[in-house]
Amino acid sequence: MFLIVSKYFLPKRFAGITIYPFVILKKREYCNDPVILNHERIHLRQQAELLILPFFVWYLFEFCIKLIRHRDPHKAYRAIGFEREAYRNENNMSYLKTRPFWAFLKYRNSIDS
Repeated sequence: MFLIVSKYFLPKRFAGITIYPFVILKKREYCNDPVILNHERIHLRQQAELLILPFFVWYLFEFCIKLIRHRDPHKAYRAIGFEREAYRNENNMSYLKTRPFWAFLKYRNSIDS
């Protein structure tokens, strides 16, 4: 299910946010953007695999660790394993068809994190 919210609800850099089972988008036209939708669907899969609440605990914990390491919120956000997987595969529209279970684990300790 997609929800459209005010552009003021989400930080400037974000087009959307996923809180299972909802994808919240900043602009209505994003409903037609296959890359944004694929990125958010990857997050839906990640959240489902971790039974939702543990996903958010892990996400916040990893963000805090990356923030200490990078000292920049945007760099910390981009270094989170869940985001790394979503950004690296958002242009591959068949990714979710072949994605292994818990695939995000391979992105959590990459060299550039």
